[in-house]
Amino acid sequence: MKEVRKHARELMEGYCRVCPVCNGKACAGEVPGMGGLGTGTSFMNNVAALAAVRFNMRLLHGAKQPDMSTELLGFKLSMPVLAAPIGGVSFNMGGKITEEQYVEAVLGGCADKGVVGCAGDGVPPFIINSALAGVKAFGGVPFIKPWEDKELHEKLERAVEAGAKVVGMDVDAAGLVTLRLMGRPVGPKTVEELKKIIASVPAKFVLKGVMTPDDAKRAVDAGAAGIVVSNHGGRVLDHTPGTAEVLPGVAAAVKGQIAILVDGGVRTGGDVLKMLALGADATLIGRPVSIAAVGGLREGVGKYLDQVNSELVQAMILTGCASVADAGARLLFKGA
Repeated sequence: MKEVRKHARELMEGYCRVCPVCNGKACAGEVPGMGGLGTGTSFMNNVAALAAVRFNMRLLHGAKQPDMSTELLGFKLSMPVLAAPIGGVSFNMGGKITEEQYVEAVLGGCADKGVVGCAGDGVPPFIINSALAGVKAFGGVPFIKPWEDKELHEKLERAVEAGAKVVGMDVDAAGLVTLRLMGRPVGPKTVEELKKIIASVPAKFVLKGVMTPDDAKRAVDAGAAGIVVSNHGGRVLDHTPGTAEVLPGVAAAVKGQIAILVDGGVRTGGDVLKMLALGADATLIGRPVSIAAVGGLREGVGKYLDQVNSELVQAMILTGCASVADAGARLLFKGA
């Protein structure tokens, strides 16, 4: 991974510094790019919120070989990890590899390791074209932006035609700066609008960008199969809380009614376990996968996922967590 990160730093110069700790401080305000919007506080809050979560270390137990596999949204996963839907290599990552190479690296690398990659959407046609070609070749979940016109339905239809069994909409992209700069109509959706959209798609539907229990309940009412607790990596609204801060409240409101995924600041296998203990069914990982894809293509993504896998095994053993289903609040230190 040192070689992969070094190569990514060279290729992403001017777009991402590939910092030793990816916390949003050095890249604050760099949108387009890999930073967070404005002061970068939302990005930084994601990382800080996870860092503040601490484990109870337990070693007097029999969890010697943790079972990390799980089933989610019809997928059988080797571990509760998906690659987040990030697109726009030329806008955000320097463009030293093509969109097609990037999608193949992410979706192919995930498929190689028994997990699922998600693919992003954007304004230039080559972004969605590359995403859907990748889904057709490797499987995965395409996420479509919340367009305000027929483009939304056309892209959802194309996603299903590409073989997607699960499709998503990143409603948190409604205020994305890059889309506004390109003059493309996107916006939030009402529950009634979402009901019609979801009913029109013969696939399971996931809504990304849920940050409150109320919105989580609305997603259930709209008929979504899953949600992603996400502030879009801190790239759409400054001064939001970290996702790890709001996740327990969301889980308390809808756990068992809908699949709960989360992203935001997840870097290691330990971070994955923290999110599970806070109430998630699985996590999405964004920037680290992008760096691995640019720096090492499909093999680089595989190496990063191997690292996460190893870290997750270690964290589960050292907290006495025998399986993904066994992860819960008891793993976390609450203080006196």
